[in-house]
Amino acid sequence: MIGRCAVYEGRVQSVGFRHWLKESALGFEVTGWVRNLVDGRVELMIYGVDSEVNEYLRAVENGQMRGAIRRFEVHAVKWVACRDFQILP
Repeated sequence: MIGRCAVYEGRVQSVGFRHWLKESALGFEVTGWVRNLVDGRVELMIYGVDSEVNEYLRAVENGQMRGAIRRFEVHAVKWVACRDFQILP
């Protein structure tokens, strides 16, 4: 099991980006959370089997909301057990 933190910049707040990330996660065996940051970026924490996490991140990068993303960065984090995928306030 692995964990990844992705931070997205661009027009990613007030456009349904967090909800799209959650809905997209339903197609993969991943858990985690997503939240808005005060500086206008969106932070995603995703956990699961290596192949599922990487495939999900590729799907986000190439998905229907890719036009909202101007820049993103992903880095490894310690795996944490989560029950599902949540949108945090």
